[in-house]
Amino acid sequence: MVKNNNIEMIPNKIINPSEIFGVSCNFEVLSFEKKTEYVPEIDISYKFDPNTTLAILAGFACNRRVLIQGYHGTGKSTHIEQVAARLNWPCIRINLDSHISRIDLIGKDAIVLKDNKQITEFQDGILPWAYKNPIALVFDEYDAGRPDVMFVIQRILETDGKLTLLDQSRVIKPNKYFRLFATANTVGLGDTSGLYHGTQQINQGQMDRWNIVSTLNYLDNDQECKIILSKVKGLNNKEGKEIIKSMVATAELSRSGFINGDISTVMSPRTVLTWAENYLLLNDIEYAFKLSFLNRCDEMERSIIEEYFQRSFGIDIADAKVVNVKE
Repeated sequence: MVKNNNIEMIPNKIINPSEIFGVSCNFEVLSFEKKTEYVPEIDISYKFDPNTTLAILAGFACNRRVLIQGYHGTGKSTHIEQVAARLNWPCIRINLDSHISRIDLIGKDAIVLKDNKQITEFQDGILPWAYKNPIALVFDEYDAGRPDVMFVIQRILETDGKLTLLDQSRVIKPNKYFRLFATANTVGLGDTSGLYHGTQQINQGQMDRWNIVSTLNYLDNDQECKIILSKVKGLNNKEGKEIIKSMVATAELSRSGFINGDISTVMSPRTVLTWAENYLLLNDIEYAFKLSFLNRCDEMERSIIEEYFQRSFGIDIADAKVVNVKE
């Protein structure tokens, strides 16, 4: 739970985006001098997508509302967090699942103890608190939010929009360094693939209020291999690199199959990482594959996915043997 205290800081350090993120900007990018408890930890192995990074930097530097759309596991939320981490910008993520309500965002009356007496007092939710502070607020699964929640968010989508709390007769002005981001699997038009159950169409009047809509796709195979190897040190050897290369190739085939409509379950980079970690635990490439991915796929599609495995590793999945790559 976020503490109900104010963060009194301003970003006053000019940074060079080319050195830190590998992109050049036509605008000045500032960062905070000090790091607070709300600043994400830096992942030194994170690989930045240039176009998405530029969109996020524009959000931070120019107070633009940025929505990032893409398949699951592409690193949409992490991308925002890692930019914030390098700017020392406080960042909080909220998952807009079906359990998040208007009360959770705005606040509610609560019984508190004052002067040894119980009284009813309104306690702000996360939104008023973040709105009054230099916070980057990230709404995950934006296209899965409930209608009552989405209309609350619509009030603050305009850059200088004030947050009106009718039941409190209060109007809250945004902090100069409050920033708003969101991630979504669809782009507000609903899910036609059947992959993302629970998503819905978003009011186009609300979509128009997002200043920047960026799409983040999966990394190329070489970059994905490097990321997996950087996180799974036990496979950072000659044999391990070949196994990771084959794992990523299997994932790439699953993504192509999903795009072509051959399968309905896609292997994300997160799944490849889990597969590699499970392989180190079990020392069995086939069994780790089944536990990490195959067992959650449609039974009618498993033969296709097994073929992806065979094409990538050069062996039939039924004949896959334990391969020891530990030093």
